Amino acid sequence: MDLVAGSGMVVVEGRRVPVLDSGGAPGLPVLVALHGTFGRGAVFERLARDLAGLVRLVAPDQRGHGWSEPVSDGYGRAAFVADAAALVRALDAGPVVLLGHSLGGITAYQLAARQPELVSALIVEDVGPVMRSPEVAHPTLDVRGWPRSAPTRAELGDLIRARGVPDAGYFLRSAVPAEDGWRLLFDWDVMMAVQAGGVGDWSADWRGSRCPALLLRGTESTLLPAALANRMVAERPGTTRVDFPGAGHWVHDDAPTELAAAVTEFLRALGLAAERPHEDTMNDGNGEAAGG
Repeated sequence: MDLVAGSGMVVVEGRRVPVLDSGGAPGLPVLVALHGTFGRGAVFERLARDLAGLVRLVAPDQRGHGWSEPVSDGYGRAAFVADAAALVRALDAGPVVLLGHSLGGITAYQLAARQPELVSALIVEDVGPVMRSPEVAHPTLDVRGWPRSAPTRAELGDLIRARGVPDAGYFLRSAVPAEDGWRLLFDWDVMMAVQAGGVGDWSADWRGSRCPALLLRGTESTLLPAALANRMVAERPGTTRVDFPGAGHWVHDDAPTELAAAVTEFLRALGLAAERPHEDTMNDGNGEAAGG
């Protein structure tokens, strides 16, 4: 294990992996958070602040996303699971709490099933055991030929919204300044490959682990229908489900306070969160999480 101090990088098997790392006191329980397609580790900044002092949250930029290094071995399920396993081992923190959103949630429950010694508890945000039609109406988003850059960040958002995306905010988390304006860190063709790798029936993996699990579902999401969520709880003992009324697929954005509260309650019940001495320091006077 080689942590690059202060750089937001973890060296994993010789490869530099960019991470959001909330840090904290030595000995804090570690929560590894895996973003979904089109995301990056930074999408969990708010959650990291809300859980500060309770856990050390480490969220990598996964292959094909964010500032991750180029890869040559594709974007299939096995590659994502192997990357997550290697990161957990590199952190050298014993079994970790593993949280995954969307495609990251599939990776999370696959790793818990295939290498259970690495995972103490599982948190799955708005994804089911099946990612295909007809169980999920639109398991992939066709983004071929979408614009990757624009003169301004606002114009880039307008171009994405013009493709039928009502809220481009999640995509714009991966927008950075460039010489000629703003560009996205990911490539749309790579995102098609990432999505294709996630299509399938992963029910055996969902049922395959025995650690405690928390299932988080946005009631307005189309990617985790109520019927699939019901099935997940029924098929896997030790699963707790929390629904978030009015939230869509990105629950951590639509209901950040409520999601952090559900995660905190789950972890505390398992003894997997530290005691924070001053709870009232978590938020500032406006109800926003304090921090950078």
